[in-house]
Order: sequence, then structure tokens, then C-alpha cells
Amino acid sequence: MIELFDQDAPCYASASFPPPRPFQVTAHEALREGARQGHKNQCVMAPTGAGKLYLGLRICHEALLKGRRALFVADRTTLIGQASEAADSYGLTQHGVIQANHWRTNQALPFQIASAQTLASRGWPTADVIVVDECHTLYKTWVEHATQTKAAVIGLSATPFSKGMGRIFTNHVNATTMAELVTSDVLVPMRVFSCTRPDMTGAETSGDEWTDTAAAERGMGIIGDVVSEVSRYASGRKIIVFGATIAHCEELCRQLNEAGIMAAVFSAHTKPEERKALLDEYKKPDSALRALVSVEALAKGFDAPDVGCVCDCRPLRKSLSTAIQMWGRGLRASPSTGKKDCILLDFSGNIIRFAEDFERIYHHGLESLDDGEKLDKTIRRDPGEKEPKSCPACGYSPFAARCMACGHEVKRKSLIEHEAGVMREITIGKTKYADDAMHLWEQVVAYARENSAPEKQYGRAWHLYKDIAGVEPPRSFRVETTAEVPITAAVRNKIHSLNIRFAKAQSAA
Repeated sequence: MIELFDQDAPCYASASFPPPRPFQVTAHEALREGARQGHKNQCVMAPTGAGKLYLGLRICHEALLKGRRALFVADRTTLIGQASEAADSYGLTQHGVIQANHWRTNQALPFQIASAQTLASRGWPTADVIVVDECHTLYKTWVEHATQTKAAVIGLSATPFSKGMGRIFTNHVNATTMAELVTSDVLVPMRVFSCTRPDMTGAETSGDEWTDTAAAERGMGIIGDVVSEVSRYASGRKIIVFGATIAHCEELCRQLNEAGIMAAVFSAHTKPEERKALLDEYKKPDSALRALVSVEALAKGFDAPDVGCVCDCRPLRKSLSTAIQMWGRGLRASPSTGKKDCILLDFSGNIIRFAEDFERIYHHGLESLDDGEKLDKTIRRDPGEKEPKSCPACGYSPFAARCMACGHEVKRKSLIEHEAGVMREITIGKTKYADDAMHLWEQVVAYARENSAPEKQYGRAWHLYKDIAGVEPPRSFRVETTAEVPITAAVRNKIHSLNIRFAKAQSAA
């Protein structure tokens, strides 16, 4: 257990956590290093299945063992319940829940699990460590408190793409990637079927995103196709369907039930007692309830590992984060049921619109919070009737640059001549830039250290290396382990010319 505090609090010493996975240890150690560097507020990006709740509760446990007060904040009734149940399972039974009319209210305890909405109305309890789950949802109450409190604030998110997160959190930690979790059998592969999708030409927008009403109106016309394809591809699988509005969800649910697929709507209008009954039934291994239909109530943090099919019926053209959250609901592995994959039935066109950016997140995660913000601001072209590309190596679809099934990658031709196992100097044209790849990396890191904030140094160095060399730096290259070296005149001049080119491109945009 990583220690950040000084004095033991025996009442929590009996708690017992399962052994952490290697990437969870690495992420925790990265947070420690960030704290040593003076980062009070830090954000951890961890995909579905990476154990964000486990990591957050371990952080809280550390504080409790040292006699400090810890606060775990979530924004949904479902997530509050999951956090409380998980805390109990780890032996952290001595906790209170700050939520309207909750039976477990007891603010005298040093560990609290709290609803963000309730904190907004009741105020904040004293805490030394605050963990904010789904921190990409920027509620004013916790955002303001995070900037004013003396407590350490740790944000957890699979998609930290929201505008302004880089100003709240000064350090960004990539815990792991979706590709690594699939390789280690924590997640299952995703099989994508691009199905009938609505024509969004001329659909109403707000803030450059299609409105939910417009998406629902266009989507109503293909519900028959949705039911038909679900019957064809999802036989015997548990299903989650995402619609654009509650009315859209209700019509999807009605037609699924008429087709003999037992379904229920799970929405913001679903009463707490009904939510519990639906989730309890749905999570049974032999449940007759095969499909839950939702807009967003199930898109974040919902955990049912045996979900085998996700139906995306909610067209988007900007919000990659929303798409990733929806698709992730079916990717958890389920060894007890023998689950081998998850089928994504794309009735929205989202997987084609977002293919290139999603591939990059799938394989590499996020370089910085500022980069994440850009991903949710970019308008993607509607695919129309264009068929998605397939991987030339294995046939997986969609494919943009690097396959999410076999890893095949279309690489830009490198300007660096190299042989396997041989250290070669890096020469472009007639100019020598470095003795070898590591020497070039050391120089761009030196430049990044001079000119970028600590949380942006890796991203700056990564892009400079790629711009100069024509290929990505090896994934084993890290900023924190790179030696200090002087920057050659050739490399400094090259960076200067790249900066000029970038500035001209920005001014012309």
C-alpha cells in the first residue's frame, strides 16, 4: 500500500483490498510523484474496466489509515450505491453517505461517500482527500471547491475531454489503455456491425452538436431496423440500447417488447425503487429482462460485465467522450459467463465518424487534458452512405490507421533509415540531428522541459520527435527517466522552423 500520510487510524486497519494490477500500481505511483512535484489536483484517465472505483477507494483508505478524512464524490444514484457496496466489500464499512434521505447518513465518520448534487445544497464536509468520480462532468459545486480547498483532489474518468479540465487539474495520469486491457483479458474485443442509420442531413444543431430532439425524430424512422438487427445479431445476449431522448427510448422499448425481446426503459424519470428493481433483475445470470434502454443514465459508471451487445441509436458529431462511454458499457470481461466479445450495433454512424480518433484513444490514451478538450470540440463529417474501411490485414471494420483487432498499422514513411538492433545516427537530408533515436528523444525532452509545463512535457516531446523523425517515439521512452543533454544547433533550428510553420498555420485558420 502506497503511503502519503503520517499517523495510523486503527479503525480502518482491518480493510482488505484485492492485490492491485500492475497498471494500478503504476498509476498510484504516478499520483505520488505528482504530489511530490506540487500537484494538489490530479486527474487519472482509466478506461472502462481499469478499476477507477478500486483505485479511488484505495486512495481514500490511505488517508483513513493515517487519521485523515476522506470524501468520495459521485454524481448519480447508481454510482453512489456502487461505491458504497464496493467500500463494504473491501471492509470500509464505517462510512456515511451524503445523499437526500439516505439511511446511511452519519457525517461524524471520517469517510463519506457523497452525491455532488447534495453537496451543492448542504455544503462540504471537512476532508483531507477528495476523490471525484466521473470528473469529466464538471458540476459547479465541486469545480469551485477543488480550486479553493486545501485538500488533495483526485479526479477519475475514462473520458476527461471536458472544456476547462486542464485548468482544474495540473497533472494528468494515463493509467492504461483499452488495447492493453483487451490484451490482458480485462476487456473483451468489440465486434462492430454498421447498420441502417438515420439521415442527419440538415438536422437541427445546438452548439454544433445535433440536438437530442432532431436525433430522436430522425431515429424514429429506423426503429424497425433496430429491432430486426437486434433479433438477428444479439440472440442470447444481454443488451443495452442508447436512444436520443426518453420518448425515443420508450418507443424503442415498446417495439423490442412487441418483438419478444423483454426490455425496460432506465432513465432520469425512473423512480429510485424501480431503478433498484430493474438493476437487480437485469444483473441476474438467468434474467428474463434482456435489454435496458437509456439516454445517459446507464452511459457512465454502470457495471454489468455480462452485457454482450450495445446498440448505439444516438447520432453524435462532436462528443467522442459520450460515444466512448456508451460503447464501454459492454466491454468488460465476464469469465463466469464465458463472454468472448461484445457486439456493437451502430445505428447512428458514430463508429465511422469517430473511427480515427477512437483508434488513437484505444491504443494510446490521452496525451494531455488539453488534447482531450479538442477531441470533443471537433465536428466530424457525417458518413452518409459511405461504407467503413476494413483492415487490410484481418478485415476488421471500421479501420482508419491502426486496427483495433490485430494492431496492423498504416505507417507514414519514416525519414529515419534504420536496421533492427543497430544504433544509427539520425540524418534527414544532409543534416545530422542526433546520434540515434534516444539522443533525439533526449533533445526534444530537454526542449519540452525548457518550454512546457510539467503535465505537457511528454506531449510536446512526443510531437516534436514525430515531426522531426517521421515516426512516433518508442513507447518505452518516458520524460521522467530521460537524461539531461544539451540541444544541438541543428535540432534547435529545426524546432524553431516547426514553431514558425505552426504559427503560420494557426494564423491562416
